[in-house]
Amino acid sequence: MPGTDPRDARRRVLIVEDEPIIAASVAARLGAEGYDTRVVHDGLAAVAAAAEYRPDALVLDVMLPGIDGLEVCRRVQADSPVAVLMLTARDDETDLLVGLGVGADDYLTKPFSMRELTARLAALLRRVGRGAAPSRPPALTIGGLAIDPAERRVRVEGEEVHLTATEFDLLAHLAARPRAVHTREQLLQAVWGHAAASGARTVDTHVRALRRKLGDGVIRTVHGVGYALEAPR
Repeated sequence: MPGTDPRDARRRVLIVEDEPIIAASVAARLGAEGYDTRVVHDGLAAVAAAAEYRPDALVLDVMLPGIDGLEVCRRVQADSPVAVLMLTARDDETDLLVGLGVGADDYLTKPFSMRELTARLAALLRRVGRGAAPSRPPALTIGGLAIDPAERRVRVEGEEVHLTATEFDLLAHLAARPRAVHTREQLLQAVWGHAAASGARTVDTHVRALRRKLGDGVIRTVHGVGYALEAPR
């Protein structure tokens, strides 16, 4: 259509990274993959850019000048929910759980490969961008846990619990076969859409985040194998 900006058909990614070389490399790779990108280098600029640019996803560094990536994530998600892939220089479990708790969907620990970043981002956008299904999938009730796949809502003992897109998909996948054991590799392929070597830690961290929100007894660890959703008998 004459006058239509061709970028409108491309997924928009806001890259928030204070190291210019890393930011430029990420922007170049994502541009080559067909994304429309914008780069900012500090936290306050990121919040302003997200409000104006309306990205489909953020690639967001945790350590930033001004306000850090966690605060950026809080402010952006409060304005309009958006997919967030966080970048962190530290492989600290507490930091990662805090990031997931404020609305990040996935994370990568530096240094990372561009191939893994693009795979994670593509999988994340597929998950959060799915359209409504032709028919309404049935709700699941397992003990005090209620999962509504159509509305993507979760309640525990009647109280709604906010989950990120990734957390919801992980829980729904486990809940589809209560008590069945899923290996980390199976979960990575089914939920994340890839099976990168570093993915096992990703699964473990998201399970810990779910336990913090839903209770420790909801997901059982099968040592040396993977995880299963515990359904009260």
